[in-house]
This record gives sequence, structure tokens and C-alpha cells, in this order.
Amino acid sequence: MTGKWLPSALSASRIVFAPFVVMAIMRGDRKEALILMVIAGSTDFFDGFLARRYHWQTRTGAWMDAVADKVLLSAIFIALALAGVAPLWLVYLIFGRDLMILLLAAIGLAFTPIRDFPPSVWGKLSTNVQILTSLGLAAGLTTGREALIAACAAATGWSGIHYFYSALKRLAALRGVKN
Repeated sequence: MTGKWLPSALSASRIVFAPFVVMAIMRGDRKEALILMVIAGSTDFFDGFLARRYHWQTRTGAWMDAVADKVLLSAIFIALALAGVAPLWLVYLIFGRDLMILLLAAIGLAFTPIRDFPPSVWGKLSTNVQILTSLGLAAGLTTGREALIAACAAATGWSGIHYFYSALKRLAALRGVKN
């Protein structure tokens, strides 16, 4: 028996953690929110480590990992905005980029033979900056707060532009192959 299911289960646990993190943020319990965020975030490290180390990568696991990241981070930023800690425009930017990526993937699945949507280096950078920003905001960071928000917005915006450009490039390459 292998543990091939374990990385996917760890990814799914981030989705389970999301409402508990949101409730802690909304109650203003910074300590509990941060502890839950760190625990949930550590599952992202461990699912990737296990998948790579033991060759337990699956297509389902890759999708679950991406969806879990988006669910958890989106929920955290929405809660931070509702609690008056994060600017609403940043939530719109993060949520908008994620919806655009999901829409591009859905279009790819529906209308092309493309079935692989790997994360880009810019997407990974954006996710890491979003994680740092959410932790900083949840912790009540005051020094450097605006710089952190600006870095998050820049990384998120740039990765969104990059994903959109990459999708257009992949579609153009498919069209070129068909002609």
C-alpha cells in the first residue's frame, strides 16, 4: 500500500481549515488565526514534499493543490477585508486574478486538447507574496504594511498578466499547429 493519496489529502485539508481561519479572523483572534494559517500553510509544503520525494504526483493532486491554495488564500483575504484589515481593492485583485485563471483553464478544457495548466514562476511568487501579506496583515503588522500590500498587488497583477499572455500564446501555438 502506498501513500499516494496523502498529498491530495493534505491539500484538501487546507480547504477544511479555511472556515476555521475565517472565523478566527472575524472574531479578531489574531493568535488563533495565525496558528491555523501556519498549520494550513505547512500542509502545502508537506504535500509537495511528499509528492516529489516519493513520486506520488497525480493530476488530481496537482489540481487539488492549486484549488486548495486559491480557496484558502481567497477566504483569508475576504475575511481580512471584512474585518477591516485588508483593503477591499486588493481582495478584488486577488480574487479577479484567480477567477481569470480558472476561466482560462475552463476554456482550455472545453475548447482545446490542453489538459495541463502548470503554475508559472510568477504564479508561485505571487502565491508566496500573498501568503506573507496575509500573515503580516493577520498579525497586525503596522511597519511596512503599505509596502507589503503594494508588493502583493504588484506580484498578483503581474502574474495575472503573465498567465493571460501565456494562455494567448498557447492558443496561438495550437492554432498554428492546426493550419
